[in-house]
Amino acid sequence: MVNRELLNKIIDNCFKGKVILLLGARQVGKTTLLEELTKKINQPSAWLNADEADILEAFTDAKTSTQLIQLIGPNNKLVIIDEAQQIPDIGKKLKLIYDSKTEIQIIATGSSAFDLQNNTAEPLTGRKKTFQLFPLSYSEIAQNTSPLEAKRLLDTRLIYGSYPDVVNNPGNEKEILVEIAQSYLYKDILQIDNIRKPSHIDKLLKALAFQIGSEVSYHELAQTVGNIDTATVEKYLDLLEKAFVIFKLPAFNRNLRNEIKKGKKYYFFDNGIRNVLINNFTIPEMRLDKGALWENFLITERMKSNHYNRKFVNTYFWRTHDKAEIDYIEEEGGILDAYEFKWKDQKARFPASFLQAYPEHRTSLISKSNFEEFLFQ
Repeated sequence: MVNRELLNKIIDNCFKGKVILLLGARQVGKTTLLEELTKKINQPSAWLNADEADILEAFTDAKTSTQLIQLIGPNNKLVIIDEAQQIPDIGKKLKLIYDSKTEIQIIATGSSAFDLQNNTAEPLTGRKKTFQLFPLSYSEIAQNTSPLEAKRLLDTRLIYGSYPDVVNNPGNEKEILVEIAQSYLYKDILQIDNIRKPSHIDKLLKALAFQIGSEVSYHELAQTVGNIDTATVEKYLDLLEKAFVIFKLPAFNRNLRNEIKKGKKYYFFDNGIRNVLINNFTIPEMRLDKGALWENFLITERMKSNHYNRKFVNTYFWRTHDKAEIDYIEEEGGILDAYEFKWKDQKARFPASFLQAYPEHRTSLISKSNFEEFLFQ
């Protein structure tokens, strides 16, 4: 079993007077992480999974703090509520438990941010700590095998991604990814009103999969999918972000008149999901899209590293109307770190217009020879 970087960070925040929210896509390992947490904390605990009909019904029916305390058990010190986004008014109910039993630790998990974040925002203001769990990070894999072994399997990660079941079952990666895509990818999305079939979402994701590293037009996506308008495209993309399937990188602009101001790019949280959607598992060296694979991998891995290390930065890409561009920018404390991603070593060339407009900058070329420094911070 791969040790997760979040485990000790969550343990360190237990019994500190906060409800802990653990977010992340289905199958990224939230249950396994919390099973390890319960062993290490070793306190009387209750585990309630809202995916189970009777648990969901009991939470739905419970209206008072007394009913909720009876449901979680009056003597339990650690209470885990799995897939809590299913529960109506979950924020208010967590607050009732929190206010009635201040000595216990509540951990609520969610595989989507549709309701869990939205419905806990106001009731739990000042009372919660939020963490997000991703598919296994390159750093986690390296720490649990060796840096040499992790680098040897880099191509495998670029093709099949890093879902725990994928990493732990070499030789069966394709079958596992197909199962994840077919059984879990849309599960939360399809529970939203007016979404009954995943056909449009499937076409939309496939269109995005072919546009990694490129700016996205809602109008063009609507035309590609067919029988869908731009407002619906925006709605579906928002839902897919909240289900941790994709994420958006906005355009950076401050000084130059010809900078792209409302541009956006979309990336997948996992390379394997991207590749299963387009049914392409060819090795990177044989692919025309290896640059896109590399870019998606580096940006998602950097996101994991920043989140697990609690490094809060603003992230962007940069482009002008005359096609000058930078792949990835982080902004922290008024300093811009600009990165170009290349599959092979070559001389880094950053646009002079950017360097002159933003003197408080640092630039780096990230390739296969130095990417570990970028990911390990």
